[in-house]
Amino acid sequence: MTSIGGYIFKQLALATLFVAGALTLLVSLFASLRLVEFIVNRGLPITVLFEMSGLNLPRFFAVILPIAIFAAILVVYNKLTNDSELIVMRAAGISQLALARPGLILGVLGLLVGYALQLYLVPASTYAFKLQQHNYRNSYGSVLLQEQRFNTPVPGLTIYVRERSGEGELRGIFAHDSRDPERPITYTAERGTATQTSEGGTRVVLFSGSQQEVNRESGRLILFNFDQYSLDLSLLNQDPAARWREPEERFIGTLLRPGDSLADRTYSVQLIAEGHRRLTNPLQILAFAAVALAALLSGDLNRRGQTGRVLMAIGLIFALQVSALGLFSVSRRSLAIVPLLYALPIGAIAGSIYWLLRNPRHRPAATGTISPSAP
Repeated sequence: MTSIGGYIFKQLALATLFVAGALTLLVSLFASLRLVEFIVNRGLPITVLFEMSGLNLPRFFAVILPIAIFAAILVVYNKLTNDSELIVMRAAGISQLALARPGLILGVLGLLVGYALQLYLVPASTYAFKLQQHNYRNSYGSVLLQEQRFNTPVPGLTIYVRERSGEGELRGIFAHDSRDPERPITYTAERGTATQTSEGGTRVVLFSGSQQEVNRESGRLILFNFDQYSLDLSLLNQDPAARWREPEERFIGTLLRPGDSLADRTYSVQLIAEGHRRLTNPLQILAFAAVALAALLSGDLNRRGQTGRVLMAIGLIFALQVSALGLFSVSRRSLAIVPLLYALPIGAIAGSIYWLLRNPRHRPAATGTISPSAP
């Protein structure tokens, strides 16, 4: 890359990092609002918010990266035009393709980062997010037992907690266990704690309480007091490994070749379509860059600015994105549409490069334009 190409690329890289960072931060803040209520109301530490938000970053960045590169190219090349730097570069004999090369290199780098995100980072982080979400929702009884509310963590078990205090300590506990219909039992306790067993189950340990049971045959109430009693909530915990992994949690191999389970066979078309979306999505990064360059660099430069070309580029990208979303939606019902998922970004890239190459650099000067060959 020449010194002029390096100068343009440096501005493009800085603009891309700035836009991507700002948009990622903004989207993360909005997404974290959905976690705040869960964390505050259920007594989880604030570190959980940062942990869960961090696991969402690769997914957000994969969506933002094409927009960031497209916006950076629009801003930088438009600024170079307004500052007459592109006019000087063209007058110095630099070809149109040479001017576009830094933007194309940025698009190729974005393409590589996009594949790294789509093929590994996004599914890995999404799986970790879902796994942690499963653990926080299902493995911690104190999280599920909200105070001054009748909680039903598992069918047949109702627990009321007057208040929660300290590190997961529960006070004023009432529990009715009818999981065994032949032997319903009612528990009351002054306090208790929710703990994890070594086998991964959850128990609520009750202190200073009583157990009440009605004998079905005699109708007599059986009551005894206890200093400590362990109430098993193991039915609450499901094996995370047995949970069906959603498409966004899967790596490309398990998407293109679904398993033999009933769920995989039922949703095989959707899984395969998601796999092809993963393979075609990074191509849109290069397509966005190529379309922006073709719109801004083709033709003569105009003293009155390039507002029309900027709006045209935005319109083309909007149409490209809407078309991609529409094709993906249809491909989830019919895999015959899958080739069009590849044809759309590849066609946009090829068409943009062709337009850059075929568009003549020297044209007769029109009103309000500057031709590089004009004195």
